[in-house]
Amino acid sequence: MSQLRQLTKASRHMNVSEMKGDINSVLAENGYDVASLYQEMEMDSPFVDTHDDVSTADDTVQLHSHTFYEILYCRSNGLEYLLGTRRYRVQRGDVIYIPPGVSHRPLFLDKLPEPYSRYVIWLSPDFAANLERSFPKEELFPREPFLLRTVGTDWEELGYLFRDGVKEALAGSPGWQAAVCGNTMQLMVHMMRARSGGVSLRPPAEKRELLDELLLYIEKNLADKISLADTARMFLVSESTINQLFRRRMKVSFYHFVTQRRLISAKTLILDGVSAETASAKVGFGDYSTFYRAFKREYGISPMEYRKLME
Repeated sequence: MSQLRQLTKASRHMNVSEMKGDINSVLAENGYDVASLYQEMEMDSPFVDTHDDVSTADDTVQLHSHTFYEILYCRSNGLEYLLGTRRYRVQRGDVIYIPPGVSHRPLFLDKLPEPYSRYVIWLSPDFAANLERSFPKEELFPREPFLLRTVGTDWEELGYLFRDGVKEALAGSPGWQAAVCGNTMQLMVHMMRARSGGVSLRPPAEKRELLDELLLYIEKNLADKISLADTARMFLVSESTINQLFRRRMKVSFYHFVTQRRLISAKTLILDGVSAETASAKVGFGDYSTFYRAFKREYGISPMEYRKLME
């Protein structure tokens, strides 16, 4: 993230599309897969990172997860968001809470009427654990993801807290890190109060359709053999229908999505201390060599290198 910020500062004279193109070119020249960029993000701070992020119609954000907590404040309309196995129609003012290890991604970036703009907060698990120990009676960090709709409620002020944290980080004035931590703690308290204030703040997921049923089927059967032919027979549709659906909506093939989801689960197991060989078997890979090649192709490093990096 810090390297991207430096490149962004050097490119302030460009418009958004030009700046994105320049960053993508530099990343590609250094061996990064731009489509998998969000898989490779790491925190700079041991406590809290916060920044402003924009994705345009030309960007591809693949299914990914993080080893830290991520909280998004959306500043644009028209987006669909996949959070675990649930799809949400996101609007300006929505807050998306994503715990470590939860797969997620925006959908339909290529159809947005405006860039996908959001404030982003990343919290390290250690920082979250310290807060939970300090305030054991308060559930500041739920284990399940959720979405809050703040527009038209008493919680519209949450957007100002997100903005203030970003401004502190950008200014870099003396004590800014402490200010960001304090601001984030206040934000988590307000979000806890909002969650307990009524179900109206939690919009329902989109009406279930074939894609959602397929996502749930994949989630429930990760450890088993999942073939396109068997899946098509189970859902009484053709193989091409499923593959075209995933390519149109998820921008990847059916098999690639299954692999992405299995790799995300494997990463979580590896960080929990499970050996890479055991993790690969638990998430449905037939042999370790297949898992190893898929892991390195998706993330750019081997499973062992990933474990050492996270440690």
